[in-house]
Parts: sequence; C-alpha cells; structure tokens
Amino acid sequence: MGSTSAENTENTENNGSASVGRRDLIRRSAALGLISVPTMSFLSACATGGGGSDEESKAPGGAKSATNPLGVKQGTALEAFIFKGGLGDQYAKDAEADYKSKYKAEVKHTGTQQVGPKLTPRFAGGNPPDVIDNSGADHLDMNKLSTQGQLQDLKALLDAPSLDDASKKISDVIHPSTIEKGKHGDTFDVLYYAFTIYGTWYSQKALDDNGWQYPKTLDEMVKLCGEIKKKGIAPWTYAGKYPYYVHFNLFAQIAKIGGMEGWIAIDNLEPNAWTSNDAVKQVVEHYEELAAKKYFLAGSQGLTHIQSQTAWNKGKAVFIPNGSWVENEAAPTTPKDFGMSVGALFDGSAGDKLPNGTLRAEPSEPYIVSAKGKNPAGGMELLRIMLSKKHAQNFATKVKSLTCVVDATEGMTLSPGLASASKAFKGAGDNIISLQLQEWYPSLTDEKIGGLTGQLLTGELKAADWIKKAQGYADAVAKDDSVKKFKREK
Repeated sequence: MGSTSAENTENTENNGSASVGRRDLIRRSAALGLISVPTMSFLSACATGGGGSDEESKAPGGAKSATNPLGVKQGTALEAFIFKGGLGDQYAKDAEADYKSKYKAEVKHTGTQQVGPKLTPRFAGGNPPDVIDNSGADHLDMNKLSTQGQLQDLKALLDAPSLDDASKKISDVIHPSTIEKGKHGDTFDVLYYAFTIYGTWYSQKALDDNGWQYPKTLDEMVKLCGEIKKKGIAPWTYAGKYPYYVHFNLFAQIAKIGGMEGWIAIDNLEPNAWTSNDAVKQVVEHYEELAAKKYFLAGSQGLTHIQSQTAWNKGKAVFIPNGSWVENEAAPTTPKDFGMSVGALFDGSAGDKLPNGTLRAEPSEPYIVSAKGKNPAGGMELLRIMLSKKHAQNFATKVKSLTCVVDATEGMTLSPGLASASKAFKGAGDNIISLQLQEWYPSLTDEKIGGLTGQLLTGELKAADWIKKAQGYADAVAKDDSVKKFKREK
C-alpha cells in the first residue's frame, strides 16, 4: 500500500523529527511472520456493512461554486488522520492550515504510525475520520474498505478545477498512473499523493572516490561487487527484518527483463506465471549468486530499514534497495558530501524486453476519504489543496520527494537524492514500470514471498525453491475465495 514499513518498533509517534521511520510502499505490510505486530486479519477487520455514500451519511454540504467546486460547507470541521513516518506530517498540517483559513473551520489532526489499529474500531463503529493517509506497516486493508463501500468515490475530485489553473481539471495535472493505481475496479477511490522512484540507491562520493561506475548490467554488478568486497566494504545491505524491501528492485527487475506482459500475468495470479517466466529465474538466481558470494553486509538479516540505512550512510555498504523517501528518512545520519543517488534497473542481456534506463516509478502514499465520514466533501477539498503547485513544492522541499503533480518541481533547486531521482525519471522516458502485486495482495508479497526472500539472501534457500514456493503461495491466493481479486489488462 502506500508507502512504505514496519517502523513503529523503533520509533515513537511523538518523535517530531523527519527521521521517524518509514514505509511499506507501494505501499507494504511488515513481514508479519518475522516480527511481532498485529496480524493482517486484525488490521483488515473493518466494518462489514454494505456500501456507503455522501447521501447515505447525510454529510453536510455547501453550495458549489467556481471557488468551492466540491461544495464544502463553511465552518464544517474536518478530521485528518495522517501517517507520520519517514515523510513526517508537517506537509499535511500546512495544507490543513489553508483549508482552515478558507472555510473558517476547525481541523483535528492526528499524526500516527498506527493507522490500522487506531482506525479499525472507528470504521467498525461508523465514525471514521474524513481523510486518511493510509500508509505504514499497520495500514488498513483498502481492498476490503472499497468492497464494503467505505471509501468515497473521488471522481468529483478528478473533475474539480486545479487551484493553479481553473481551465484544467485535477485529472489534467496529476500523473496518469496515479489514476490507474488508485482504482478498485472502475472506481477511483484512492489518491496516491507521492510519486516514488524505486531502485538501487548509492553514494556518488563512494563511487567517485574509488573510481567505480554504476553498472549497467547484472553481470557488471556482480563484477563490481567483487571489487568492492576486496576493499573491505560490503557491496549491499538491506532491511533484513522486512525483506520485502528487496522486492522494490527484484520484482521490477523481472518486469524489465521479461517485459510487462509477463509481470502482469504475475499481478493477475495466473497459473505458472512465476515458474514459466525465464526472467524470474534469471533475476532470482542473480540474488542467489550475490548471497553465495557473501556480497551482503554481515548481519543485514537482523537489521531494520533504519539500521540498514544508517550502516549504508556510514560507508559499511555501497548499495541498498529503497525508494525515494530514503533521503528524508535517512537525513539524520547522511554525511553532507554523501551524494545520495539512485540508479536505474540493470540489463539482463541483449534480449531484455525493456531498454537500459528503465525505472520503477509509481504513485505512493495512499490517501482515502471516508464515504461515511462527517465531511467527505472537506476531505476531498483538502486533497485538492494538496494537489496545488504550492503544496506539491512544499512537499518536495520538506520531505525531498516528488508528488503526483506533474512538473511541480520545475525550476526548484533540488536536494541530491531528489535531483538524482528526477533525472532518472526523465531519463527513463516512457520506460516506467508500475507493479500492482504488492498493492493488491500485500500478505502474499510481504509475508509469504518476503519470508522466502529473507531465506534466499542468507543462503538458506535456493533460487529454484524460491520460485516453486512463490508460485505455490500465489496459487493459494488465486484459489482463496475470501480474497478479492483484481485484474490488469495486458
């Protein structure tokens, strides 16, 4: 789901710094079988009632106008529940201040890392907050909320005029993939506000100081890892407690080599989608080789995302799989001359379906509006405010990350990591990979397959067994009638 990971085991909600941990992405439950957090069944046990709508909830509405296209009633209070992870929550407070000023209304703000545990009983009780940043390890199950009619249809938001140019609708100013990713069936009910660049993150200074070049191919990466290890440095580290972080790269690398049609078959839980795809074998065997040659920092399997990033910042490892939130999250331990950078996916061979420079980049940080909240119109209006260039640039400045607002950072002086991410994104052109498996079936990817990946990287599991078991887990989900299925068109 939204962004990002199981950080609440090491940070407290009241820590106001931007270093408060992150992320599940794309979105991204914790590997619940590996750590002690509430189970997904608990977190997703929301209200089981039927569909809901603005009319059903009898939410107060105001007169619609050019300046108030969503019909927010003056003076109507708004409640916002914001995930306070690696991005913090100040950017949301800034937008809330504009809402408060325009509508002369109070805004109740809660910043937390425990979205699911705190809101599950409120949805069940019929009194959810109006707008929610549903991210972090303990997020709500949006598939179930959508199926139950708990999520506001956001079509009115897409059709509303942009605050920057009334001649353009919101749908005209946000990246098209934001709309695709935010749909459950034909209904757009999730706004992924951030735009995350996933890939292999590294220190440009570390490469420059040693005369190394970022590799273009998997074979070049293996060769470079050997040179790095000779220097007494670990080539890689990763968040071993949450091994699904490795999937940010591993899954996308499969799609890059084998093509989107093959990956979409995996997204769609088709039979033999894992076992019949040669790219799966090539990529998983690559990780098996890295593990066999001990190219991962010793002890990485016991590290949280924060601990692995800190080790990376301290020069104990050169590469780490991550998303563009890492610059803000790791800021407290990042040296000033670190030169944080991100590289595109590696070529497998000349037969790759997608070219060099291909990048995984997709909407993240899911915002939802409660259909049965007291002020759904206000919830959508807050999102409209956040989608202005003013607040998109404020987000980039405060948390060093892009938003879904197209070209919002043009002309800005960007931080090193954000500048690198922006450059990689532009360099990729149309060769952008977006995956759905982790969004639709987080228990499958993060718990089940994540557990396999953890064993793969410690050498306890062979690539062939990883593939066979991953297919078995996917097949089990496909046959489970209690899990709602989604489908991508090829």
